Amino acid sequence: MRWLHGVFALGLALGVALPPTGALAEAPGPAPLSAPPPARQADEPAPAPLPETRPAWLDAPRRGDRVVLVKSARRLHVFRGPLLLRSYRVALGFEPEGPKRVQGDGRTPEGRYTLDWRSLESRYHRAFHVSYPNARDRARARSLGRPPGGDIMVHGLPKGLGDIGPDHTTADWTNGCIALTNEQMDDLWTLIDDGTPIDILP
Repeated sequence: MRWLHGVFALGLALGVALPPTGALAEAPGPAPLSAPPPARQADEPAPAPLPETRPAWLDAPRRGDRVVLVKSARRLHVFRGPLLLRSYRVALGFEPEGPKRVQGDGRTPEGRYTLDWRSLESRYHRAFHVSYPNARDRARARSLGRPPGGDIMVHGLPKGLGDIGPDHTTADWTNGCIALTNEQMDDLWTLIDDGTPIDILP
């Protein structure tokens, strides 16, 4: 008990009021930092999981919002955001190297365009129109003294020749258009909307 007398003496010297001896002796120790959570009853529902943050394109309808043609690979890709939805083997114009410059050169354009409208009245099995020529294409053709050409389409096979199927890609046979099988064209028809951008790369 000598240490208690020392504590009271120090308190008196500093002018600090101390609790009675019994209260000091019975003071509780420090409270725990955190109490454990109460146990969940068997019939109590589990807490709802925290919501996750998801990119908007993951929950969007699975329709394409961008088309990319890689001419050297003869591949037409359809994307939704960064997600690749489809990849089709295609045939190109009969002179596939380089961008289209003038009417009749047999080349498929290169650059950023739009699939701006579609047609069921084509000589081929369905068709999307490519927005060639743009202002730069017209200026280039003008500098060469020639018309730029037009009617560049993404289309299926000639009507009545759909049975050729994938064998049509053994050669580049169009006048500058991008050709798919009829089955691929049916798929693309439901996958993208008019106004979808198309990047045509060398």
